[in-house]
Amino acid sequence: MEENKKNSEPRQRGWSIADFEIGKPLGRGKFGRVYVAREVKSKYIVALKVIFKEQIDKYNIHHQLKREMEIQTNLSHPNILRLYGWFHDEQRVFMILEYAHGGELFKELRKCGYLSEKKAATYVASLANALAYCHEKDVIHRDIKPENLLLDHEGRLKIADFGWSVQSRSKRHTMCGTLDYLAPEMVENKAHDYAVDNWTLGILCYEFLYGSSSL
Repeated sequence: MEENKKNSEPRQRGWSIADFEIGKPLGRGKFGRVYVAREVKSKYIVALKVIFKEQIDKYNIHHQLKREMEIQTNLSHPNILRLYGWFHDEQRVFMILEYAHGGELFKELRKCGYLSEKKAATYVASLANALAYCHEKDVIHRDIKPENLLLDHEGRLKIADFGWSVQSRSKRHTMCGTLDYLAPEMVENKAHDYAVDNWTLGILCYEFLYGSSSL
């Protein structure tokens, strides 16, 4: 497969599954699976997230999924995974995402235990920059963790999975995210804002340098 940078991004149009060659699975979640895929005409490599409508109905996540796609589509930052578009058929919803060749940062942490000061500083700076960009646009991610931080073919960090994200200037009350990374105000079931992302950034900074027993 050629590197993405040698090809133009996939064109915006009415998509269908026939527009893609599907490759190996990259992972699976509660609602579906992710595959590496290639857009037939441009030869551009993407990640195709497949969500089953049966699961969307079962867990009543219609609004959450719509919000996720609207927010991520409108974010354009070198450290945020791009969402190029989406389409659906009778059984599935497909999200066309930027392909992060390096996979989850979680895997690197699990393999190495902890990171060098230089690498940790690079990741923290990238994440802080991306979060500042999100917060300027009133977007709170609310689920920053190593599993949701991906690495591209150059090792550049990319924030992914905006399933719990919200765009709002007012404080929120929904309890969400991953237990180990919850900010105090969320644990205490109090109203929260973008500061919950900053709390998680601090936890990750510690984990990058000293490791975590949960890894």
